[in-house]
Amino acid sequence: MTDFTTLHLEHDPRGFATLWLNRPDKHNAFNAEMIGELIQALDLIAADASLRFLLLRGRGKHFCAGADLAWMQQAAGLDYDANLRDAQQLAELMYRLAELPMPTLAVVQGAVFGGAVGLVSCCDMAIGTHDSLFALSEVRIGLAPAVISPFVVQALGERATRRYALTAERFDGPCARELGLLAATCAADELDAQCHRWIAQLLQNSPQAMRVSKRLLRDVGSGALSADLRARTEADIAGLRVSAEGQEGLNAFLEKRQPSWQESHP
Repeated sequence: MTDFTTLHLEHDPRGFATLWLNRPDKHNAFNAEMIGELIQALDLIAADASLRFLLLRGRGKHFCAGADLAWMQQAAGLDYDANLRDAQQLAELMYRLAELPMPTLAVVQGAVFGGAVGLVSCCDMAIGTHDSLFALSEVRIGLAPAVISPFVVQALGERATRRYALTAERFDGPCARELGLLAATCAADELDAQCHRWIAQLLQNSPQAMRVSKRLLRDVGSGALSADLRARTEADIAGLRVSAEGQEGLNAFLEKRQPSWQESHP
């Protein structure tokens, strides 16, 4: 297992992983090292066919307070080309997280500022605490949420993204839920229990079917109809029906028993 300085990657025997942002003394603010390690960790996770899904969490009081101050100070002294390389690394991280082949669930608390909103937006689902605080605060310091903007728009919608990116105002967990960024919120002392309920829900599902569904829905996008999309959806369901997991799921349903993936992971 790779040793990380800014992260902690845990594998659960039930078949999922938790990737922890692990700089609690810095409120899990990210820098070039963390971005590089996140890309490396996501490569390992994507290559592991045994994983059913991924949780993304932050150690300590805050999920992630955005960019590390020392890293920002260093970036301020770099020329355009060096800053472009930094931006390309951050974009690589966001795109790899968004395109991870298995489902992803962000579990957040405390501060979720700047680029951290991008991380949450890149995940398929997210839950958090009532008192979590979100902000696209880049304009306050003369910047823009540039690299993360496509993912934030997908999560919040165009109108809400314009509001929060232009005002830099903070919004809490219930507001994030209303906007669609979070699927559910809870009290801070209930977050782990809420997380376990989501894990139990995901463990009920066919690992293969979740991966196929994620890939399919990414390509479906807004649902614009086309002959190619129709053929793709037809091929996907036919392929699943004749697959080993599809056959097991259908037979288990007809025989009124648990499918094998539920029996092995109660």
